Parts: sequence; C-alpha cells; structure tokens
Amino acid sequence: MCYDISFKTSMKTIRDYLPDVQTDPQLQIDFDRAHVMAQSFSPCPVIIFEDGSYKLKLFEWGVIADYMNTPDKVRQSRPWMCNAQSEKILGDKKSYWHRIRKQRCLVPVTGFYEHREIKGWKNKVPYFIKLKEREIFCIPGLYHYSPLPDPETGEMTGTFTLLTRPANSIMRQIHNGGSNSFRMPLLLTKDFEQKWLSPVLTDSEINEILNFEMPSEELVYQTVFTIRSSKPRPDGKEKYDLYMWPGLPSFENRDL
Repeated sequence: MCYDISFKTSMKTIRDYLPDVQTDPQLQIDFDRAHVMAQSFSPCPVIIFEDGSYKLKLFEWGVIADYMNTPDKVRQSRPWMCNAQSEKILGDKKSYWHRIRKQRCLVPVTGFYEHREIKGWKNKVPYFIKLKEREIFCIPGLYHYSPLPDPETGEMTGTFTLLTRPANSIMRQIHNGGSNSFRMPLLLTKDFEQKWLSPVLTDSEINEILNFEMPSEELVYQTVFTIRSSKPRPDGKEKYDLYMWPGLPSFENRDL
C-alpha cells in the first residue's frame, strides 16, 4: 500500500507544474516534509476542481466517510481509508469509492516509501521511489468532506485517500511482503494527472486512467536508512537520501 510519502518542494514548483492552480494566500503549507505517514491523518496539500477552477487545499489524509458519524466510528474505521484500490472504483458498485468517484483529487509528492522483504534478513529494507526526470508528480486520489464539523471552527474537514493498483515488475520486487504486497500507488503521466481532475470525465475515461501502468523503467529507487522510526541516521542525511545496506542482494529478475 502507499502509507508513506515525501513532500519537500515549494509553492513555485507546484505553480510551475500546474500553472492554473489557485491558492488561498492564507493557506499555511509546510513544504519541508521529508516524510508524511498516512495514519498520522495530518493535513497535506491536495488539488481539486471546485467552483470552476483548480484549487490547492489542505486536506487530511484518511477519508472520513458519511457513515463515520461519531468520533468512535472515526477512530475505528479511518485507519483503513488512507488508500483505495483502483479496481474497486468502477468494479464494485457497492464500494464507498464508487460512490465518491466524481470527487477526484491530486496529491503532489516528491516521492514515496516502501519496504522490501529479503530472505534471511530480520528486518525489511526501506526504499524511496520517485519518477524519473520529474521534480514533483501527483498521485491521484478521491476526497470527501467529513460529516463531523471541526469542533473549533465548525467547518467540514476535507479528507482524502490515495489510489493504489497492482504493482509493476520492479515494485513487485520492492513491495514483496505483508498482507497488501505487490501493490503500488497509481502513478500517471502528466497528461493523465490533469485529465483525472476533469469535471466531465466519463466512467470509460476513468477506467482508462485507472488501468494505466507506469513502466518500471520510469521509476527511480534507492535504499534509505529508515522510514517510520525516529532513530536518527548515522550519516545525518535526509530520510529520502541513499543509504547503502551492506550485503544487500540485487533483484533477481527486473522483468518479473
């Protein structure tokens, strides 16, 4: 699944990437986030099409669905709403994701993290992955406004989920363990990213985007020291920087 992303960029980079996006000047965005974890439910910048224009907003990671109408229900169910399997958006009409398929968003990132299991190793090896020759890119998602108003402001909190799909050949070898192994975030061409936000997108066009598989050769990946641990790196570098693990075996088959 995709529970760990990196967002370390600038407003200028986002505007260069998506020139038509509008930003509230009062919006306080932290652009210096080497690691964001899904179940922290922290605010992240997302791009939506609303009231006839593309807008950059701060939404919390992890959808709060309409049926989560009490704080207890939110605590119980929200941890499982940070990712949505792309196959269920159109393939399962009873799925909550099918119901909100018209509420589409893009989440700007500079990369994401995943763990690799290695036979005979006690711990998984963490990786940082990004797209080749793209300083930032956007992971498509779905959004929903929480049914519970913010206790301080009375506003309905915007929440989002990231879309995942079956992994391509290289991601099958990185994300190769656990209950949700062999999956990856849905990665798109820039044209498909922008098309995802179109307010007139048909189910047929949605299906075309959901079925896109980013080729393995378009991914850049490297091992890092740790992802979720607060343990400092021995070399003092950023979380996403290369860390060489002694004795790391190469991938057995890049074309798997």
